[in-house]
Amino acid sequence: MFSKKSKIVGALVLSLNLPFTICNAGEAYESPVYSFALWGDMPYAKANDAPKISALINNINASNVAFTVFDGDIKDGSSLCEDSQYANAITYFNTFKKPMVYIPGDNEWTDCHRTNNGGYNNLERLTHIRQVMFNTPFSFGQHKLKLEHQGWLAGEYAENTRWTRGKVVFVGLNIPGSNNNKVNSDSECTSKSARTLADCSADNTEYRARDAANIEFLKQSFQLAKNKKAKGIMITIQGDPGFDLPETETVNERTLPGVDGYSNFLAALVEETNTFGGEVVLVHGDVHFFKIDKPLVDQAHLVKNFTRVETFGSPNVHWIKVNVNPYARNLFSFEPMLVPGN
Repeated sequence: MFSKKSKIVGALVLSLNLPFTICNAGEAYESPVYSFALWGDMPYAKANDAPKISALINNINASNVAFTVFDGDIKDGSSLCEDSQYANAITYFNTFKKPMVYIPGDNEWTDCHRTNNGGYNNLERLTHIRQVMFNTPFSFGQHKLKLEHQGWLAGEYAENTRWTRGKVVFVGLNIPGSNNNKVNSDSECTSKSARTLADCSADNTEYRARDAANIEFLKQSFQLAKNKKAKGIMITIQGDPGFDLPETETVNERTLPGVDGYSNFLAALVEETNTFGGEVVLVHGDVHFFKIDKPLVDQAHLVKNFTRVETFGSPNVHWIKVNVNPYARNLFSFEPMLVPGN
């Protein structure tokens, strides 16, 4: 426990040394009409994205967005998961003038067991992400946003974050690609991988615990939105939860091996969306193509207040501008922003 005196001294030291401005959402007047940026799945070394990333950051910085959200994959899926990858990402993120919120992707932890990624222990890489990218209560960026974290800073589930702006609750969840780190067979476990069967058993234990934590945080976030009488909630993850699988009347394709790591989350999302009176948006990357649709169904019935937004990704180094207007017919509107020269 810290004494009141030590807390005050610590706060003074922090305020004297931080080279940025802290933005506490909701504490000062904020226009209810605003815009923000979505991007992710970049830069990829194999696509030589570095020059394009500089252009993208400059393009976003020149726009009048309130903040930026990155939906995972700071590197490509065949490059080493070395510490410098995370340090480089932090450098990129802190070049944004406005707050930059990061959600983890599969390429920076789930897939690090692959031999072409260096054969790392992927759970150790997740721990590293928490320690170096979620060790403060703030976002990245030159102006920083104070975030609410599910877990202790730098600890379990610290990467699950939440903040509110105006009539919208924003949520970031660690739900990456590669089936959300759920392993379904021994052959899948060891294919092109440095993992042992014991490692994969640990992966599945991790998946089950994090899946439950994600759903708990999701439900709490919807309850918060209801309590605040919010008009909308936006949830950002990295993994594509199987929205684009062919639909049939007799089989629920989203529970098949390969995407069954998302089934509990999707069931909770349907339940919460159906009991929420406002608009719900799920943002994800993973597939690298810009897309907006309404793919969420409940017993074959369209969930009308739900929208999916899929972000651009390498080699398509562009971003999406999201406009929020509580006075408009649709709370959210979306614009693909193509970066000149990219």
